[in-house]
Amino acid sequence: MTRPFLLFLAVALLVMGSPAMAQTSGPEYARLPSGTEYRLFRKDAAGRYQPRALAPSDAPYASRVGQVLTVYMEFRTGRDSVLMNSRRMQPTPQPVQLSEKPARGGIEEALGLLLPGDSAVFRLQADTVFANTFHQAVPPFLRKSGNTLVVLASARELLTVPEMMARQEKLQAEMMKQEQARSAGQMAKDVAQIQAYLKKNHATAKKTAGGTYYIIKKLGTGLPPQKGQTVRVLYRGTVLATGQEFDSSAKHGNEPIAFALGQGQVIPGWDQGIAMLTKGSKAVLLIPSPLAYGSRGAGADIPANAVLRFEVELVDFQ
Repeated sequence: MTRPFLLFLAVALLVMGSPAMAQTSGPEYARLPSGTEYRLFRKDAAGRYQPRALAPSDAPYASRVGQVLTVYMEFRTGRDSVLMNSRRMQPTPQPVQLSEKPARGGIEEALGLLLPGDSAVFRLQADTVFANTFHQAVPPFLRKSGNTLVVLASARELLTVPEMMARQEKLQAEMMKQEQARSAGQMAKDVAQIQAYLKKNHATAKKTAGGTYYIIKKLGTGLPPQKGQTVRVLYRGTVLATGQEFDSSAKHGNEPIAFALGQGQVIPGWDQGIAMLTKGSKAVLLIPSPLAYGSRGAGADIPANAVLRFEVELVDFQ
């Protein structure tokens, strides 16, 4: 459960951020046998952070093995340059599962000292963290800054794995619901744009069950291709709103593009539209953005939420 975040961190640490001052005042650092230095803090009744000593019962991971600690973290060099702040990555704290034998001198060992409500400053040897946690060489800039990785941590909750999984499933369901609502709203806007285009050009289009519009310009022969068959298609793609061409077979030596139909190798609008054609057919596909490149867009030529227009010819299939 902690691994995806740590893999992201390994990449994030390759780029340094803006300078900021770390917590330098307060008690002396205590030290674990592995060499990791730490300071623990907890809010008092007045809301002020006070140093917290590590009690014997708080030994790393004691009675908490297998549970999930949610925590916000900020990573800095030994010279106080900010490398990464997890709160900026996402608003919710990161889940870290506490294992029985964490890597000595690693981030997971340090986080095992924390109880919910604790804040802490850890100083770790960068080469040890990268060797034992990330399994790669320490970036040169960390060596030059004293071979020290400083972690500021704020622990929030301690959960069982089932509790954490239920929470993540609920969050994913809520995000999916929001995305579906956003997609439905965008689809309505795109359909209105397509209808306006058809009216302006005195054109009549059919619509697939999935929502792709298509206009047959030349009817081919035989039956349409089946899912899984390899189709070969000539095409020219433009943004419907501007008419700007972003790609075409002409840019690739007039060679048809080949792909397996219905396998997700192309945008959904293509899988839907090409499945309506017979061999030799020429058509225009009008593809709403949720069936194309959505809110991400694609490169410099396809903006976010762009309805796409493709002139296509189904050369053959097998």
